[in-house]
Amino acid sequence: MPLYEATRHFRIYCSQVVPGLLQTPGYAGALLSAISVFHETPNDVEDAVTARVARSRVLYEGDHRFAVLVEESVLRYRVGDAEVMAGQLGHLLAVMSLPSVSLGVIPFTALRRMWTLEGFNIFDDTRVHVELLTAAVAVTEPAEVAMYGRGFSELAESAVYGGQARSLITAAIDALR
Repeated sequence: MPLYEATRHFRIYCSQVVPGLLQTPGYAGALLSAISVFHETPNDVEDAVTARVARSRVLYEGDHRFAVLVEESVLRYRVGDAEVMAGQLGHLLAVMSLPSVSLGVIPFTALRRMWTLEGFNIFDDTRVHVELLTAAVAVTEPAEVAMYGRGFSELAESAVYGGQARSLITAAIDALR
């Protein structure tokens, strides 16, 4: 939590799931349950969801800015049932209206200047967390942090924002019916 509270500028890219800071409790629970089963770890999902939701308070408190990019596939992958997904997608629509949040969606149809990457979070310009199947990697080497920043900028150029992003989210909600 101290890292999240201290960070002023977050850059978040996710290619497979909704970023943790933007997850609803239902979505987080479905996702973390699946991860727990896959990794055959003790089921501490309830505590993990509580911690994840508590961490998301930085969206509403303090002087933080969030630049978030997701692939359109994130809107379509089913994590939980239709009700969980509809709630999650509705939450994205609400969160993107916050003045501190810029949410970009990289459409399926975007001309790709850069390939899809593993999910990562950039904390200011000092640290990157990369999420892998078996581990989370912290990158602090300045040249590597800068490379992630460059990658984020390239991906951001392929994204749509505002009304176009809302249309993609709304279409994903409509597809749940």
